[in-house]
Amino acid sequence: MAATVIDGKAVAADVRAAVAAGVEALSAEHGRTPGLATVLVGDDPASHVYVGSKRKLTEEVGMRSIHHELDAAAPPEELLTLVDRLADDDEVDGILVQLPLPASHDQDAVIPRIPASKDVDGLTAASAGLLAQGRPGLVPCTPQGVMELLRAVGTEVEGAEAAIVGRSILVGRPLASLLVNANATVTMCHSRTRDLAAVLGRADIVVAAAGSPRLVTAEMVRPGATVIDVGTNRTGDGLVGDVDFESVREVAGAITPVPGGVGPMTIAMLLRNTLEAASARAARVSAARA
Repeated sequence: MAATVIDGKAVAADVRAAVAAGVEALSAEHGRTPGLATVLVGDDPASHVYVGSKRKLTEEVGMRSIHHELDAAAPPEELLTLVDRLADDDEVDGILVQLPLPASHDQDAVIPRIPASKDVDGLTAASAGLLAQGRPGLVPCTPQGVMELLRAVGTEVEGAEAAIVGRSILVGRPLASLLVNANATVTMCHSRTRDLAAVLGRADIVVAAAGSPRLVTAEMVRPGATVIDVGTNRTGDGLVGDVDFESVREVAGAITPVPGGVGPMTIAMLLRNTLEAASARAARVSAARA
């Protein structure tokens, strides 16, 4: 029997609806609308499209979109100064610097300038440290979206064996922390993993985030497993994931498609993070006035 195909678009729409309700309630209580600042450097077409989508959905849930663009030739100091200014701006609850940056800018110099309280992408070392220790903080959007999809499809995470293919700081590593914090047993796989098929074959949850088209095949997946495909690869056949969808769907219990699976969740979780950051800030302000 073919796997349940997890509709990321529908789950993301539910998340955005909950965020919109939260924004309305927060604004009514504190008289202030949350603000998300986006920073775009250069003229990369894909980045422009992606930031445009973020701004549109930010406004759709009732938040303020505060956008800044810099030319790719802008000196690195100009970007750092802008991020510092946004960090100090009381009208800004979340800061997102669109990656990748042009070669003349060092993201490792830029990202640390974002305060953890406004790090809605969850990329700073401070945010990563909080997550690793299982403490409250803002979590990277894509891994958080994966966890939301697992909840939506009813996959039992506690006690499950989970295998993640890919160890990036954007997906693999933070997702491993989220799964461990949810009491899963996690194996992180990568290019040096011996007998990948054997590791994946015993997993209840398989997450593919390696950036390798159709890497995970049906023979690697345990019957009934939940398979989450984070990969986005442009090939001669169009957009494909890291999972061979057509064959794996005949074995898995549930599976995400590409596109329409994890992708829509990333922006939805960004909006949730911004609301969370705004709510935490409002609580701090109220406590200070008490």
